[in-house]
Amino acid sequence: MTHVLLPVLDAFAGVRALVIGEAMLDSYLHGYSERLCREAPVPVVDVVERRDVPGGGANTAVNAAALGARVTFVSVVGADDEAERLGAALTARGIAGDGLLRDRKRYTLIKQRVLASGQILLRLDAGSREELGAAAEAELRARVRAAWREVDAVIVSDYGYGVLTPGVIAEIAALQAAAPRVLVVDGKDLRRLAHTRPTACKPNYCEAAHLLGLTNGHGEGRVEQIAAHEAELLALTGARVAAVTLDTSGALVFETGQPPYRTYTRPSSDANATGAGDTFVSALALALASGAPTHASADLASSAATVVVGRNGTTACSAAELRVLLTAQDKVLTTGDLAALADDLHRAGKRVVFTNGCFDILHRGHITCLSRAKALGDVLIVGLNSDASVRRLKGPTRPINRAADRAQVLAALSCVDHIVEFAEDTPARLIELARPDVYVKGGDYSLATLPEAPLVASFGGEVSFLPYLDDFSTTGILARIGARSGG
Repeated sequence: MTHVLLPVLDAFAGVRALVIGEAMLDSYLHGYSERLCREAPVPVVDVVERRDVPGGGANTAVNAAALGARVTFVSVVGADDEAERLGAALTARGIAGDGLLRDRKRYTLIKQRVLASGQILLRLDAGSREELGAAAEAELRARVRAAWREVDAVIVSDYGYGVLTPGVIAEIAALQAAAPRVLVVDGKDLRRLAHTRPTACKPNYCEAAHLLGLTNGHGEGRVEQIAAHEAELLALTGARVAAVTLDTSGALVFETGQPPYRTYTRPSSDANATGAGDTFVSALALALASGAPTHASADLASSAATVVVGRNGTTACSAAELRVLLTAQDKVLTTGDLAALADDLHRAGKRVVFTNGCFDILHRGHITCLSRAKALGDVLIVGLNSDASVRRLKGPTRPINRAADRAQVLAALSCVDHIVEFAEDTPARLIELARPDVYVKGGDYSLATLPEAPLVASFGGEVSFLPYLDDFSTTGILARIGARSGG
C-alpha cells in the first residue's frame, strides 16, 4: 500500500485546485430531549450547542484543502448572517472567504439539523434556489476565468440550486476546450455538464440510475444493473471516467477503452455518510491531477470516503488521516495468519475466493482479473509466488520486482483483501489452509489441466476460469521494452 498510494497522496501538496459550485452552510443544533411538547406530540429539544460547517461545494473545497491541495473556491451566496458564518467556517479551514460573491438578491443556502443525544430529529432547508441574475453570473464567470489560468484541477459541484447556470457551464466548457485541465464534475444531472468534456464524473447510484432511466435497485444487484450501461453512462456524461459511488458497497469505475473496476470500502451506517461524496470527488480529482492511474485514483478516493463515513456529520478527510488509514491496512499475511483467518471467515459465513500468481509487473490484465475474482465472493485472498518460485517458473532473469514490492503493489488494490507468499511451485498448501469457496485461475487452464482442481473439489469448493485480456502479459511488456531499447 505505502509503495503505491502514499506517493500519490504526497503529490497532492503540489496540486492547485479550483472548486466551483453551490456553497451551503450545514448547521448542527445539538441538544437533549426529556419531554414532549404540550401543543403537539413531538419532542422538545433543549439546544446546548450550535456547530456551523461548510457544506455542498464548500465542503468539497474544504476536503481538497484538507488533503493538501492549494484551493480556490468560487460561489455565490446571500448578503446575510448565514454567509458570514459560512465565510468564517471556510477561513477557519484554510479556504479564503473572498471567493464567496455576496448577492443581496439571494439568501445563503442552509441546512439545519436538530439532534437530540446524537440522533437527527429534523432537518430544515432554506435559501435561494433560482438561477443567478445577470450581474452575479457575469461576476462569477469572470472569477472562474481568472482562477482557471492558475490551477491544475477543476472540480464542479452542481446541486442544481442555481449557481451553475447555462452561462457559467458554457464558460467552463470554453475554458476546458481552450486550456484543458483535469476536470471532475459532480452533479444532480450530469447531462447539463456533458459538453464541458470532463475528465471524470461522479454520480452516486441514485443519480446514475435516474440518468439512465432505471428503477432504483438494492444491495449488490445495483452493481450488475449499472455495469450493464457503461457505454451509455459515459456517452451521456461526456466523461472519460465515470465513478458511480455505491455508499457502503464502494464504487464502480468505468473508463473509456478499459474494463470496469470496482473499489471496496468498509461498511458504515448511512446516517454517517453526509458529505462522503464530496470527499470522494475531491480525492479523485487530486489523484488524477497528480498523474495517478484511474484505478489507483479511485482506490484512494474510496479510502478517503471511508475516513469520513466513520464520523458523524459533515466533515473532511485530512492527508494525515488518510495516511494513517493507508499505512494501517497491512494485507500481507503469514501462512499461520491464513489458517486462523480462514477459520474466522468460514464461521462468519463469508464466501472466500482464492487466486494466485507471480504478478511481477502488475498490468491492466491482472487488475481486471483480480477485480472480477473479488466479485465472486466476499473476501479475496491472493497467493503470491516467492522470488525463488518465480525463478523456477519463469527463468533466471525473473522476477523483475522482489516479492515484498509485488505484495505492496497488490495491497494497493481495494479488491485484494489478503496476500500470502508461498515458496512452492504450486499453491496447494495455501489452498488447504484457506479452503476457498471459489478458486480462480486464468482462462488458459481447464479442469483437466489444473492440478489443484481435485483438491478444491475435496472440500466442496468450485473452480472459476476467467479469460485473459488480449495484449496484456508481463512477458509481452518485457518484450516490448526490449524491442524499444534495442536489447
